[in-house]
Amino acid sequence: MKKILTIGIVLLMFNSCNNLDLVPLDKLPADQYYKTAAEFDGAIFAAYSSIQDFWGTSTETIGEFGEYWKITDAINDDVKAEPNSADQETKNADNLNIRSTDKPFAAIYTQIYEGIYRCNTVLEHLEKENELTANEKKLYEGEAKFLRAFFHFEALKLWGTPPLVVATFKSLNELSVPNATKDALYTQILADFGVAFTNLPAAWDGGNTGRATKWAARAYVGKVNVWKNDMDAAITAFEDVITNGVGAAGKYELIDTNNPAQDLEDVFAFDNENNKESIFEVQFGGPHSDDNIWVFDDTHSESFKASQGTGRSWFWDAGNFNASEGAPGGKLGFFTPTQDLVSTFESGDARLNASVYKAGDTYYVWNSSVVEVPFDPAWSSTGYVVKKYAGKRNSVGGDFSGNNQGNFNNERTFRFSELKLLYAEALLAKGRAAEATTQINEIRNRAGLANLAGVATLADLKHEKRVELCFEAHRWFDIVRWNDGPTIFGSDWNTKFSVFPFPQTEIDRTKGTTGEIKQNTGY
Repeated sequence: MKKILTIGIVLLMFNSCNNLDLVPLDKLPADQYYKTAAEFDGAIFAAYSSIQDFWGTSTETIGEFGEYWKITDAINDDVKAEPNSADQETKNADNLNIRSTDKPFAAIYTQIYEGIYRCNTVLEHLEKENELTANEKKLYEGEAKFLRAFFHFEALKLWGTPPLVVATFKSLNELSVPNATKDALYTQILADFGVAFTNLPAAWDGGNTGRATKWAARAYVGKVNVWKNDMDAAITAFEDVITNGVGAAGKYELIDTNNPAQDLEDVFAFDNENNKESIFEVQFGGPHSDDNIWVFDDTHSESFKASQGTGRSWFWDAGNFNASEGAPGGKLGFFTPTQDLVSTFESGDARLNASVYKAGDTYYVWNSSVVEVPFDPAWSSTGYVVKKYAGKRNSVGGDFSGNNQGNFNNERTFRFSELKLLYAEALLAKGRAAEATTQINEIRNRAGLANLAGVATLADLKHEKRVELCFEAHRWFDIVRWNDGPTIFGSDWNTKFSVFPFPQTEIDRTKGTTGEIKQNTGY
């Protein structure tokens, strides 16, 4: 259930004949705003909305065009940028042509540090005079620190040594922050998630579904420790979540009713958001995007309604590569599954049919009404189109904006199946292969596959993670973390790809200051 939240603008009127004393009707000074729980709600929801913008589309700022997909999906070996794509930076990512001037890095960097700024603003105003109860202050502190940790963790994965920002700037002489060390970043991220685990509720009421919870924080503690290579700490956190963790739909579990096709459809269904497999989802509204607690219209004005959700259908549904007639629906089809990925699925793995359209399938797309036609492999250069988040069940009016381009199905950012695979990886690293095998087999069984023939290996773990989480923005970070770039990309790989370039605009802006950001090596 999603909640409509309207934050009213307080109009201040002063008994004065001096017009200079009037407060502008669209402005409210910060020292007069951060007083009530409703006002702190508005501030914290603004921080959440910066995550939505990762997938944002806008012609009104720097021209975002689904930038996060380019540097997490188009760039890896699961996804091919279509040759007829009008977006050169999608092709650049696919070809590992990575430059500091590319739009994706500027867009995501801006959105991450916008979110961090908003979190720090909330935290600082909690310390000032306000009307909050002690319990309300505790909740907002936990929520703000969860989000601040989330944003810093994303920055760490992308850039390695990004700035660590834990306060808002107070003077003109302090307008930038230099690179942080990985140790400092890990320490702060884990500390923030730790506070969130202590302060946040296990679950919110139905009107607040989608807000961060204590068990989402605990799950991220485990994930961050895998990246940190502290597998003992990761195992402790994951076991706590597996044993005790609950979400909006109750205890975390795999959706598994012994019907693989139905179960895998349930995971990504528009009418089954925030299900029992969901640890953290990016919340979107619909059908007009204003009925969701996260939405603050960050990248576009009210007149730009169509793309206030995510442009997933517009970018991922079939376009037209080489067919006599284009695919129905008027979609772009920028990203398509690779043959290499399709060949990786084992025979009988239901995840292939749930994730990929192929020859012989019936194709469904929304174009003001549902369109149902035989799938034509000529619609893409690989002969495949992504089905995950799509299909018959998601081809419904409530999931689409009026121009059929914007979707409102939540982005499943952290699923329980990913947690189990991370747990299995940590167990393997500690020599506990039999226990890791159990975790992997549960995911295989849900997909209609038999148990592994023997005890799980790291290669088994890597395979399961690839097919389970394809098109979910994890693959690139795993390739880097496992140092598999040379094996997968061969001579196209460059060691500098272990981190992305900082936006050149940030390098230029901070040059010569005490907060100068140093560019990553090779860019």
